[in-house]
Amino acid sequence: MSESRQRPPFKGPRWIITLVVLVTVVVITALIYPPRNSVACYMFSGPGCPLYQQFLFVPSRELTDTEAAAQVVTNEIMNLPESKRANPKIAFMFLTPGTLPFELLWEMFLRGHENKYSIYVHASKKSPVHTSSYFVGRDIHSHKVAWGQISMVDAERRLLAHALIDPDNQHFVLLSDSCVPLFDFNYIYNHLIFANLSFIDCFEDPGPHGSGRYSQHMLPEVEKKDFRKGSQWFSMKRRHAIVVMADSLYYTKFKLYCRPNMEGRNCYADEHYFPTLFNMIDPGGIANWSVTHVDWSEGKWHPKLYNARDITPYLIRKIKSIQLAYHVSSDLKKVTTVKPCLWKGEQRPCYLFARKFNPETLDRLMYLFPNYTSLV
Repeated sequence: MSESRQRPPFKGPRWIITLVVLVTVVVITALIYPPRNSVACYMFSGPGCPLYQQFLFVPSRELTDTEAAAQVVTNEIMNLPESKRANPKIAFMFLTPGTLPFELLWEMFLRGHENKYSIYVHASKKSPVHTSSYFVGRDIHSHKVAWGQISMVDAERRLLAHALIDPDNQHFVLLSDSCVPLFDFNYIYNHLIFANLSFIDCFEDPGPHGSGRYSQHMLPEVEKKDFRKGSQWFSMKRRHAIVVMADSLYYTKFKLYCRPNMEGRNCYADEHYFPTLFNMIDPGGIANWSVTHVDWSEGKWHPKLYNARDITPYLIRKIKSIQLAYHVSSDLKKVTTVKPCLWKGEQRPCYLFARKFNPETLDRLMYLFPNYTSLV
Protein backbone atom coordinates (compact mmCIF):
# COMPACT_ATOMS: atom_id res chain seq x y z
CA MET A 1 0.00 0.00 0.00
CA SER A 2 1.18 3.45 -0.69
CA GLU A 3 2.29 5.58 2.24
CA SER A 4 -0.21 8.18 3.51
CA ARG A 5 0.56 11.65 2.20
CA GLN A 6 1.26 14.38 4.78
CA ARG A 7 0.06 18.02 4.25
CA PRO A 8 3.04 20.30 3.80
CA PRO A 9 3.39 23.25 6.28
CA PHE A 10 1.60 26.53 5.36
CA LYS A 11 3.86 28.82 3.42
CA GLY A 12 1.45 31.68 2.60
CA PRO A 13 2.73 35.23 2.22
CA ARG A 14 3.77 36.71 5.53
CA TRP A 15 2.36 40.16 4.64
CA ILE A 16 -1.20 38.81 4.89
CA ILE A 17 -0.57 37.58 8.43
CA THR A 18 1.00 40.91 9.38
CA LEU A 19 -1.93 42.87 7.91
CA VAL A 20 -4.53 40.82 9.80
CA VAL A 21 -2.67 41.36 13.07
CA LEU A 22 -2.41 45.13 12.50
CA VAL A 23 -6.10 45.51 11.64
CA THR A 24 -7.06 43.54 14.74
CA VAL A 25 -4.89 45.77 16.93
CA VAL A 26 -6.37 48.96 15.40
CA VAL A 27 -9.97 47.79 15.91
CA ILE A 28 -9.35 46.75 19.51
CA THR A 29 -7.62 50.07 20.23
CA ALA A 30 -10.51 52.02 18.70
CA LEU A 31 -12.98 50.23 20.95
CA ILE A 32 -10.90 50.74 24.10
CA TYR A 33 -9.91 54.36 23.32
CA PRO A 34 -12.76 55.85 21.25
CA PRO A 35 -11.63 58.27 18.51
CA ARG A 36 -12.74 61.89 18.63
CA ASN A 37 -12.29 63.19 15.08
CA SER A 38 -15.09 62.93 12.56
CA VAL A 39 -13.27 60.65 10.08
CA ALA A 40 -12.26 58.11 12.70
CA CYS A 41 -15.72 58.29 14.25
CA TYR A 42 -17.26 57.54 10.89
CA MET A 43 -15.09 54.43 10.59
CA PHE A 44 -15.24 53.30 14.22
CA SER A 45 -18.41 54.53 15.89
CA GLY A 46 -18.30 54.23 19.66
CA PRO A 47 -19.73 55.76 22.83
CA GLY A 48 -17.00 58.41 22.87
CA CYS A 49 -17.85 59.75 19.43
CA PRO A 50 -19.93 62.89 19.09
CA LEU A 51 -21.56 61.40 15.99
CA TYR A 52 -22.42 58.26 17.92
CA GLN A 53 -23.91 60.33 20.69
CA GLN A 54 -25.82 62.46 18.19
CA PHE A 55 -27.65 59.58 16.59
CA LEU A 56 -28.00 57.42 19.68
CA PHE A 57 -29.09 60.12 22.12
CA VAL A 58 -30.55 58.72 25.30
CA PRO A 59 -32.50 61.17 27.52
CA SER A 60 -31.06 61.60 31.00
CA ARG A 61 -34.49 60.81 32.40
CA GLU A 62 -37.97 59.90 31.28
CA LEU A 63 -40.17 62.91 30.55
CA THR A 64 -43.37 63.42 32.49
CA ASP A 65 -46.61 63.38 30.51
CA THR A 66 -47.11 67.13 30.87
CA GLU A 67 -43.49 67.78 29.95
CA ALA A 68 -43.70 65.65 26.82
CA ALA A 69 -46.91 67.44 25.79
CA ALA A 70 -45.28 70.83 26.43
CA GLN A 71 -42.30 69.89 24.28
CA VAL A 72 -44.57 68.87 21.40
CA VAL A 73 -46.45 72.17 21.50
CA THR A 74 -43.29 74.24 21.83
CA ASN A 75 -41.53 72.42 18.99
CA GLU A 76 -44.53 72.92 16.72
CA ILE A 77 -44.54 76.66 17.46
CA MET A 78 -40.78 77.02 16.99
CA ASN A 79 -40.93 75.17 13.65
CA LEU A 80 -43.63 77.39 12.20
CA PRO A 81 -42.44 79.44 9.21
CA GLU A 82 -41.72 83.10 9.86
CA SER A 83 -44.82 85.23 9.42
CA LYS A 84 -44.43 87.55 6.44
CA ARG A 85 -46.70 90.55 6.95
CA ALA A 86 -47.02 93.40 4.51
CA ASN A 87 -47.11 95.83 7.42
CA PRO A 88 -45.17 94.44 10.41
CA LYS A 89 -45.62 96.46 13.59
CA ILE A 90 -43.98 96.82 16.99
CA ALA A 91 -46.23 96.41 20.01
CA PHE A 92 -45.21 98.85 22.75
CA MET A 93 -46.57 97.38 25.98
CA PHE A 94 -46.54 99.69 28.99
CA LEU A 95 -46.65 98.19 32.49
CA THR A 96 -47.53 101.02 34.86
CA PRO A 97 -49.27 101.58 38.20
CA GLY A 98 -51.23 104.50 36.78
CA THR A 99 -50.64 107.56 34.62
CA LEU A 100 -47.74 107.51 32.16
CA PRO A 101 -45.71 110.68 32.79
CA PHE A 102 -43.83 110.56 29.46
CA GLU A 103 -46.75 110.26 27.04
CA LEU A 104 -45.87 113.55 25.33
CA LEU A 105 -42.29 112.37 24.76
CA TRP A 106 -43.52 109.08 23.32
CA GLU A 107 -45.88 111.05 21.06
CA MET A 108 -42.87 112.91 19.65
CA PHE A 109 -41.19 109.56 19.10
CA LEU A 110 -44.20 107.93 17.40
CA ARG A 111 -45.49 110.83 15.32
CA GLY A 112 -45.53 110.10 11.60
CA HIS A 113 -45.28 106.33 11.99
CA GLU A 114 -48.88 105.51 12.82
CA ASN A 115 -49.03 102.33 10.73
CA LYS A 116 -45.91 100.76 12.25
CA TYR A 117 -46.78 100.40 15.92
CA SER A 118 -49.44 99.44 18.44
CA ILE A 119 -49.79 100.61 22.06
CA TYR A 120 -51.09 98.64 25.05
CA VAL A 121 -51.28 99.98 28.61
CA HIS A 122 -51.65 97.82 31.72
CA ALA A 123 -52.39 100.10 34.68
CA SER A 124 -52.30 98.00 37.84
CA LYS A 125 -53.50 100.51 40.48
CA LYS A 126 -55.63 103.21 38.92
CA SER A 127 -56.85 104.23 35.51
CA PRO A 128 -54.33 106.52 33.82
CA VAL A 129 -55.14 110.08 32.86
CA HIS A 130 -53.83 110.40 29.33
CA THR A 131 -52.09 113.56 28.19
CA SER A 132 -51.59 112.36 24.61
CA SER A 133 -54.25 111.27 22.13
CA TYR A 134 -51.86 108.50 21.05
CA PHE A 135 -52.60 106.67 24.30
CA VAL A 136 -56.35 107.22 24.51
CA GLY A 137 -58.24 103.94 24.18
CA ARG A 138 -55.09 101.84 24.58
CA ASP A 139 -55.79 100.57 28.11
CA ILE A 140 -56.36 96.83 28.54
CA HIS A 141 -58.21 94.97 31.28
CA SER A 142 -55.79 95.01 34.20
CA HIS A 143 -55.26 93.51 37.64
CA LYS A 144 -53.25 94.57 40.65
CA VAL A 145 -49.53 93.89 40.50
CA ALA A 146 -47.32 93.30 43.53
CA TRP A 147 -43.56 93.79 43.25
CA GLY A 148 -41.70 90.48 43.21
CA GLN A 149 -44.88 88.40 42.93
CA ILE A 150 -46.11 86.18 40.10
CA SER A 151 -48.73 88.87 39.43
CA MET A 152 -45.95 90.79 37.65
CA VAL A 153 -45.52 87.92 35.20
CA ASP A 154 -49.30 87.64 34.89
CA ALA A 155 -49.47 91.28 33.81
CA GLU A 156 -46.72 90.73 31.22
CA ARG A 157 -48.53 87.70 29.82
CA ARG A 158 -51.80 89.68 29.78
CA LEU A 159 -50.14 92.39 27.69
CA LEU A 160 -48.74 89.80 25.29
CA ALA A 161 -52.14 88.15 24.93
CA HIS A 162 -53.81 91.41 23.92
CA ALA A 163 -50.98 92.37 21.58
CA LEU A 164 -50.97 88.98 19.84
CA ILE A 165 -54.56 89.50 18.73
CA ASP A 166 -53.25 91.84 16.01
CA PRO A 167 -51.46 89.59 13.47
CA ASP A 168 -49.40 92.53 12.23
CA ASN A 169 -47.65 92.84 15.59
CA GLN A 170 -44.33 91.06 15.02
CA HIS A 171 -42.18 92.36 17.87
CA PHE A 172 -43.24 92.99 21.46
CA VAL A 173 -41.50 95.44 23.80
CA LEU A 174 -42.22 95.62 27.53
CA LEU A 175 -41.79 99.15 28.93
CA SER A 176 -42.36 100.79 32.31
CA ASP A 177 -43.84 104.16 33.14
CA SER A 178 -40.28 105.49 33.65
CA CYS A 179 -38.90 104.33 30.27
CA VAL A 180 -37.85 106.67 27.47
CA PRO A 181 -36.60 106.00 23.91
CA LEU A 182 -32.92 106.63 23.12
CA PHE A 183 -33.08 106.67 19.31
CA ASP A 184 -35.56 107.86 16.71
CA PHE A 185 -38.41 105.61 15.61
CA ASN A 186 -36.88 104.40 12.34
CA TYR A 187 -33.69 103.20 13.98
CA ILE A 188 -35.53 101.30 16.71
CA TYR A 189 -38.09 99.89 14.26
CA ASN A 190 -35.45 98.51 11.90
CA HIS A 191 -33.33 97.21 14.77
CA LEU A 192 -36.20 95.17 16.22
CA ILE A 193 -38.26 94.13 13.19
CA PHE A 194 -35.26 92.89 11.23
CA ALA A 195 -33.46 91.29 14.16
CA ASN A 196 -33.09 87.51 14.17
CA LEU A 197 -33.22 87.32 17.98
CA SER A 198 -35.41 88.18 20.92
CA PHE A 199 -33.70 90.55 23.35
CA ILE A 200 -34.25 88.69 26.59
CA ASP A 201 -31.71 89.17 29.36
CA CYS A 202 -30.34 85.84 30.58
CA PHE A 203 -27.27 84.76 32.54
CA GLU A 204 -26.19 82.14 35.04
CA ASP A 205 -25.60 83.62 38.49
CA PRO A 206 -24.19 81.08 40.98
CA GLY A 207 -24.70 83.51 43.87
CA PRO A 208 -27.47 83.91 46.44
CA HIS A 209 -29.50 86.22 44.16
CA GLY A 210 -29.26 83.75 41.28
CA SER A 211 -29.08 79.99 41.71
CA GLY A 212 -29.46 80.55 45.45
CA ARG A 213 -33.14 81.30 44.79
CA TYR A 214 -33.73 77.94 43.12
CA SER A 215 -36.08 75.47 44.81
CA GLN A 216 -35.81 71.69 44.49
CA HIS A 217 -39.59 71.66 44.20
CA MET A 218 -39.13 72.70 40.56
CA LEU A 219 -37.78 69.25 39.74
CA PRO A 220 -37.91 67.32 37.53
CA GLU A 221 -38.93 69.82 34.84
CA VAL A 222 -36.63 72.66 35.92
CA GLU A 223 -33.17 71.59 37.05
CA LYS A 224 -30.81 73.87 38.93
CA LYS A 225 -28.32 73.87 36.05
CA ASP A 226 -30.99 75.46 33.83
CA PHE A 227 -32.06 78.17 36.31
CA ARG A 228 -31.26 81.65 34.98
CA LYS A 229 -31.64 85.30 35.93
CA GLY A 230 -32.23 88.49 33.95
CA SER A 231 -33.95 91.84 33.67
CA GLN A 232 -37.72 91.71 33.25
CA TRP A 233 -37.69 94.33 30.47
CA PHE A 234 -37.80 92.16 27.38
CA SER A 235 -38.26 92.63 23.66
CA MET A 236 -39.31 89.47 21.83
CA LYS A 237 -40.28 88.13 18.44
CA ARG A 238 -43.84 86.95 17.78
CA ARG A 239 -42.88 83.27 17.83
CA HIS A 240 -41.47 83.58 21.34
CA ALA A 241 -44.52 85.54 22.49
CA ILE A 242 -46.74 82.66 21.34
CA VAL A 243 -44.54 80.21 23.26
CA VAL A 244 -45.08 82.26 26.42
CA MET A 245 -48.84 82.15 25.97
CA ALA A 246 -48.79 78.40 25.31
CA ASP A 247 -46.69 77.57 28.36
CA SER A 248 -48.40 76.41 31.50
CA LEU A 249 -45.94 73.79 32.73
CA TYR A 250 -42.98 76.03 33.53
CA TYR A 251 -45.16 78.99 34.44
CA THR A 252 -46.86 76.86 37.12
CA LYS A 253 -43.48 75.85 38.55
CA PHE A 254 -42.52 79.49 39.02
CA LYS A 255 -45.95 80.44 40.32
CA LEU A 256 -45.75 77.81 43.05
CA TYR A 257 -42.05 77.75 43.90
CA CYS A 258 -40.54 81.13 43.02
CA ARG A 259 -41.89 83.75 45.38
CA PRO A 260 -40.67 85.99 48.21
CA ASN A 261 -40.08 84.47 51.64
CA MET A 262 -40.22 80.88 50.47
CA GLU A 263 -38.04 78.43 52.41
CA GLY A 264 -35.93 81.31 53.67
CA ARG A 265 -35.25 82.62 50.16
CA ASN A 266 -36.61 85.50 48.14
CA CYS A 267 -37.30 84.36 44.58
CA TYR A 268 -38.77 86.89 42.15
CA ALA A 269 -40.53 85.27 39.21
CA ASP A 270 -40.22 88.32 36.93
CA GLU A 271 -36.41 88.01 37.15
CA HIS A 272 -36.24 84.26 36.51
CA TYR A 273 -39.24 82.90 34.57
CA PHE A 274 -38.49 84.25 31.09
CA PRO A 275 -34.68 83.77 31.27
CA THR A 276 -35.06 80.17 32.47
CA LEU A 277 -37.85 79.34 30.02
CA PHE A 278 -35.93 80.50 26.95
CA ASN A 279 -32.62 79.14 28.19
CA MET A 280 -34.32 75.74 28.19
CA ILE A 281 -36.31 75.87 24.95
CA ASP A 282 -34.38 78.19 22.63
CA PRO A 283 -31.04 79.40 24.08
CA GLY A 284 -29.71 80.30 20.64
CA GLY A 285 -32.74 82.44 19.86
CA ILE A 286 -32.17 85.10 22.53
CA ALA A 287 -29.53 87.81 22.77
CA ASN A 288 -28.93 87.38 26.55
CA TRP A 289 -29.21 91.11 27.18
CA SER A 290 -32.07 93.58 27.39
CA VAL A 291 -32.40 96.56 25.06
CA THR A 292 -33.53 98.67 28.05
CA HIS A 293 -30.72 100.30 30.01
CA VAL A 294 -30.86 100.39 33.80
CA ASP A 295 -28.15 101.81 36.08
CA TRP A 296 -27.49 99.54 39.09
CA SER A 297 -24.21 101.24 40.04
CA GLU A 298 -25.59 102.53 43.35
CA GLY A 299 -25.83 98.96 44.68
CA LYS A 300 -29.38 99.34 45.98
CA TRP A 301 -32.48 97.18 45.59
CA HIS A 302 -33.77 99.63 43.00
CA PRO A 303 -31.86 101.20 40.09
CA LYS A 304 -30.66 104.77 39.93
CA LEU A 305 -33.42 107.34 39.44
CA TYR A 306 -32.48 110.11 37.00
CA ASN A 307 -33.59 113.59 38.06
CA ALA A 308 -33.85 116.78 35.98
CA ARG A 309 -30.32 117.89 36.85
CA ASP A 310 -28.95 114.59 35.46
CA ILE A 311 -30.42 115.03 31.98
CA THR A 312 -27.61 116.25 29.75
CA PRO A 313 -26.42 115.45 26.23
CA TYR A 314 -23.47 113.72 27.89
CA LEU A 315 -25.75 111.30 29.76
CA ILE A 316 -27.72 110.39 26.64
CA ARG A 317 -24.53 110.00 24.61
CA LYS A 318 -22.95 107.85 27.31
CA ILE A 319 -25.86 105.40 27.47
CA LYS A 320 -26.21 105.21 23.69
CA SER A 321 -22.50 104.49 23.21
CA ILE A 322 -22.51 101.31 25.33
CA GLN A 323 -21.72 98.33 23.10
CA LEU A 324 -20.88 95.71 25.73
CA ALA A 325 -23.33 93.88 27.98
CA TYR A 326 -22.12 93.20 31.54
CA HIS A 327 -23.33 90.67 34.09
CA VAL A 328 -21.95 90.40 37.62
CA SER A 329 -22.50 87.39 39.88
CA SER A 330 -24.05 87.99 43.30
CA ASP A 331 -21.59 85.82 45.22
CA LEU A 332 -18.44 87.05 46.97
CA LYS A 333 -16.36 86.46 43.82
CA LYS A 334 -18.33 89.10 41.88
CA VAL A 335 -17.43 87.44 38.60
CA THR A 336 -18.04 89.78 35.66
CA THR A 337 -18.92 88.44 32.22
CA VAL A 338 -18.74 90.74 29.23
CA LYS A 339 -20.42 90.17 25.87
CA PRO A 340 -20.45 92.39 22.77
CA CYS A 341 -23.90 93.47 21.63
CA LEU A 342 -24.15 92.04 18.14
CA TRP A 343 -26.91 92.65 15.62
CA LYS A 344 -26.60 90.07 12.81
CA GLY A 345 -22.88 89.89 13.50
CA GLU A 346 -22.38 93.67 13.61
CA GLN A 347 -21.49 95.31 16.92
CA ARG A 348 -24.03 97.99 17.76
CA PRO A 349 -25.25 99.98 20.77
CA CYS A 350 -26.84 97.63 23.30
CA TYR A 351 -29.71 99.85 24.38
CA LEU A 352 -32.71 101.34 22.57
CA PHE A 353 -34.56 102.50 25.71
CA ALA A 354 -33.57 103.58 29.21
CA ARG A 355 -35.06 103.89 32.68
CA LYS A 356 -35.56 104.97 35.47
CA PHE A 357 -36.50 108.64 34.83
CA ASN A 358 -38.27 110.93 37.28
CA PRO A 359 -41.39 112.63 35.81
CA GLU A 360 -39.67 115.99 36.42
CA THR A 361 -37.25 115.16 33.57
CA LEU A 362 -39.96 115.38 30.88
CA ASP A 363 -39.33 118.97 29.77
CA ARG A 364 -35.59 118.47 29.58
CA LEU A 365 -35.95 115.22 27.62
CA MET A 366 -38.39 116.79 25.17
CA TYR A 367 -35.95 119.65 24.64
CA LEU A 368 -33.15 117.22 23.80
CA PHE A 369 -35.24 114.76 21.80
CA PRO A 370 -34.94 116.47 18.36
CA ASN A 371 -31.16 115.98 18.59
CA TYR A 372 -31.26 112.37 19.85
CA THR A 373 -29.97 110.89 16.62
CA SER A 374 -26.89 113.18 16.66
CA LEU A 375 -25.96 112.22 20.23
CA VAL A 376 -23.88 109.16 19.32
